[in-house]
Amino acid sequence: MNRHPLASLIGCLALAVASGAASAGKAHEHGALKLDVAIEGNRLTIAMEAPLDNLLGFERAPRTDAERKASAEVLARLRSTDKSASLFTPDAAAQCTLGKAEVQAPVLEPGAKPAAQDGHADLDATYEFSCAQAGELRNLDVGLFEAYKRIQRIDVQVAGAKGQWKVTLRRPARQVRLVR
Repeated sequence: MNRHPLASLIGCLALAVASGAASAGKAHEHGALKLDVAIEGNRLTIAMEAPLDNLLGFERAPRTDAERKASAEVLARLRSTDKSASLFTPDAAAQCTLGKAEVQAPVLEPGAKPAAQDGHADLDATYEFSCAQAGELRNLDVGLFEAYKRIQRIDVQVAGAKGQWKVTLRRPARQVRLVR
């Protein structure tokens, strides 16, 4: 039973904005990354949007063996559901398990078409956690700064049962409050 229809709506809107942004001509800023975090019931969903430059240093199909290797490593890490490789760590007391990691970076896939005419290409990812003790979910530890040195700022939108708010993380900050 859905006790918080507003949270559900906010979560759906946040994810729709994140997933549809690539085709809507969104702002593209190197060094900046966007996260939409939605909490609904026992589910924590994180949608990430990042210029490929932040993760690889280029925004096109890989041309060399070194670029292909770097691209494969980025995709493997971001797609991993292995806890030790996780870039997002919810409070341990919430007992969250990452069930799904979906990453889309068409320009990095085999047989990729060139990046958009403006030369910019993004990576979009969605992570879904199931939390056994969702009431204990207070913070989210974000390990993106340590993993990707080109990221300078993370703009975060949080939507939950008690409302919606924004926060900006700058190095070395890594924690997002999930409750107000």
